[in-house]
Amino acid sequence: MVTYESATSRLGRLLTMVPWLLNRQGIDLASAAQELGVSQEQVIDDLQLLFVCGLPGHYPDDLIEASWEGGRVFVSNADTIARPLRLGRDEALALIVALRALADTPGLAQHEAIDRALAKLEAAAGDAAATAAQVRVDLEQPIAPEFATRIRQGLTEHRRLHLRYTVASRDETTERDVDPVRAVSVDGRWYLEAWCHRAQGVRLFRFDRIEDVTVLEEDGTPPVDLPPRDLGAGVYRAAPEDLTVTLHLDPAAAWIAENLPTEQVDAGEDGSLEVILRVADPGWLQRLVWRQGGQVRVLAPAGLVESVASGAAAALLGHTQAARLD
Repeated sequence: MVTYESATSRLGRLLTMVPWLLNRQGIDLASAAQELGVSQEQVIDDLQLLFVCGLPGHYPDDLIEASWEGGRVFVSNADTIARPLRLGRDEALALIVALRALADTPGLAQHEAIDRALAKLEAAAGDAAATAAQVRVDLEQPIAPEFATRIRQGLTEHRRLHLRYTVASRDETTERDVDPVRAVSVDGRWYLEAWCHRAQGVRLFRFDRIEDVTVLEEDGTPPVDLPPRDLGAGVYRAAPEDLTVTLHLDPAAAWIAENLPTEQVDAGEDGSLEVILRVADPGWLQRLVWRQGGQVRVLAPAGLVESVASGAAAALLGHTQAARLD
């Protein structure tokens, strides 16, 4: 097995590495590896990749140049990446509209940072910023208006909320008290992020699964030492009770490792992957495996292997019987 790294992760490192090295010409290879948090071999692999990166055309003068002979790293012909970002008029207006919509998000904790960024953008855009006022973005909230009002009250007044909430994976309605942290939109859906007293942890509650919400008299200030939660990779977070699953992915199904939160990924020489991940809903995973048409195999646990195989066999039998009737 060889160490696996997602394309997204490597691209992010390369975009950081190039301007960083441009400003540190001749840096010792070992020092560069230590500062970048990777091995010296990984730095060399990245530098070799840079040889085929550059501007469209791919002529010698278009490509980034890198050398590390003698243990010191030099990078050149990469000034385009090193330049500060310059926004066009349409890009600036799009950001202004997006920031104004974001500022209207109920319970958002970073209003001051948004206001500062918005003021800088509007000042830089000048008269063109007035065009953005003609555009309004309405973010849909799939929840009863009175529920949204109560959630906003809990957020602004730091009041505890009592929720009646449907857990879809278990088809169960639960009652719980929560201290609200923020309301956030992820992948087109609205969530209430809150400290849940029942779970003794931070949880996300989808607005459209909240059946009722009551504002309580108790103080609803969340614990002060809660770490910020990064939702860039999605809302799912593995829980201790989730099922640990090992999958074998054919090269054509490697996208699964890019899009699902995994605990371990090992790459084979043939481009296949063996991944370990946690799953809250085994039924969902079974459906995912069946849809891939043999490109994904469950290796563990044994119970899930058996249920996936038996389900596939039943579907094949039903298909065969239907074909005979036709």
